[in-house]
Amino acid sequence: MPEERNISVEKAESEIIINRIFDAPRELVWKAWTEPEHIRHWWGLKDFTAPFCQIEFRVGGVYLFCMRSPEGREYWNTGIYREIIVPECIVCTDCFADEKGNVVPAMHYGLSPDFPMETIWTLMFEEHDEKTRFTLRHTGLPYGNISDLANQGWNQSLDKFIQTLKYSLPRKSTLK
Repeated sequence: MPEERNISVEKAESEIIINRIFDAPRELVWKAWTEPEHIRHWWGLKDFTAPFCQIEFRVGGVYLFCMRSPEGREYWNTGIYREIIVPECIVCTDCFADEKGNVVPAMHYGLSPDFPMETIWTLMFEEHDEKTRFTLRHTGLPYGNISDLANQGWNQSLDKFIQTLKYSLPRKSTLK
């Protein structure tokens, strides 16, 4: 008789790392990431809008963003700022939410039950030859389709971000 084995398998998590060089000074890139009136211009997937963005930008503060599809379906997310080093680094949690900011599972939006309740974003802003080297680390996602879709979504949003830097913000800016 074959030996019985007790095998446990843990779901492995992936880490999305996206590096971009933005042709803008760091303080301008920082401003576009931290002020709601600018985030509304670029947040979300291609062809989506961001009709709502509320930020309490301090450690322990909460954000609440809405992304609206071309068909009018809204997707909300929220998180808590864990670390802020002006203008170098932002670390925050990210969760799906309802319009009141209550955390909901991804299934609320018809997404996979494997999508975690909370993930972590680490955003780094480095001066680089009068431009900004931006690094996004998104941790806590499972490997596979969810991670691939999140990577695609981030890149679509960052492509929109580039347009915001070019056309929506004055080139001269000072941090608040």
